[in-house]
Amino acid sequence: MDLKKFRFAKTHEWATLDGNICTIGLSQFAVEQLTDVIYIDLPDVGDPAIQGDSFGEIESVKAVSDMYSPVEGEIVAINDTLALDPTQVSKDPYGKGWLIKVKLEGKPSLDHMLTHEGYQKQIAGNAH
Repeated sequence: MDLKKFRFAKTHEWATLDGNICTIGLSQFAVEQLTDVIYIDLPDVGDPAIQGDSFGEIESVKAVSDMYSPVEGEIVAINDTLALDPTQVSKDPYGKGWLIKVKLEGKPSLDHMLTHEGYQKQIAGNAH
């Protein structure tokens, strides 16, 4: 898996584009901060994803946190397996632990998000 192809939000979500479908998940850094994930609340297929707005919650033994959409569009898929096994988000955050897929309109771009290198610099600053 080449993380250089991933883009990252300052709120620790990642995104990849395949045509006009954007897959969104949580970064390794975010799931490590949460520790033991026990529940994930995802939206319904057909719901709108609004850039900067919460699309669901992730609950760990430490806290409940909102997850924010880095893009605007229609939710076309959710990762149903997380309802049965929310630990997938911790075990494989960039693979089986994806959260939602959003169909983007127009000419899709993730240029507004951080590159992997830029995100690494941001989390290095958060580590103190």
